Parts: sequence; structure tokens; C-alpha cells
Amino acid sequence: MPRLIGVDIPANKRLEIALTYVYGVGRATATKVCDALGLDRGLRARDLNEDQLTAIANYVQKNYPVEGQLRRQVTSAINRLREIGCYRGLRHRRGLPVRGQRTRTNSRTRKGPRKTVAGKKSVKGMK
Repeated sequence: MPRLIGVDIPANKRLEIALTYVYGVGRATATKVCDALGLDRGLRARDLNEDQLTAIANYVQKNYPVEGQLRRQVTSAINRLREIGCYRGLRHRRGLPVRGQRTRTNSRTRKGPRKTVAGKKSVKGMK
């Protein structure tokens, strides 16, 4: 497996897809990188030589925030929202959906597994 910016990229995938394994590089960015460096998008990652890997790593780090730098930016942006106490910051703090989704049902990804509330009576039990 070739190593790029501290990430092992899959050797048997096309370069355009393999680059997306780097945090912060999606399909559009991977396409732009390949075109800018004159590399064939269909080329397998295992067929890259050291010079090409170095060129890709340098180009990506110079032109895009990726991996650790991008993770720090995202974390600091969320922490800023929490500190100023805005609505989005409160939602982050409470672990609830931030972008207006409903929470009466769904939102299990943010809230975690269901917590059953004891003592709830059913309609049939009240009769």
C-alpha cells in the first residue's frame, strides 16, 4: 500500500478513488489534483513511483487543508460555537442534531441507543 500524508491508500484502486482515503480529499479534489499534476486518473495507486507520490503529497498539502490540519480547524470551529453559546454550539454541547432535523423520532446517530423511560402507562392500561 502506498503511503500518502500519513495515510495508507489502497493499492488496487484507481488513483482518483484512492486519493479520497485522505481526510479532506473528495472526488472533486482528487480529480483536480490528478489533472493539475498530469496524472492519469485511471492509473492504479500501486503503479505510482516515489516521485509521483511525493509530487501528489506536496501539491495536496500546499493547496488544501488535509488530515491533522483540517481536523484541528473543524474542532476549533465547533469549540468556538460552544464558547460563544450560540444555538448551534448548544446543540453540539448536548449531542443533538445541529442542522434543524427533527428529534422526536430519528436522530439516533447523534443521541445514541434508545433509553427507555420507566413508569410510562399505556392507553390500554389506564382503562
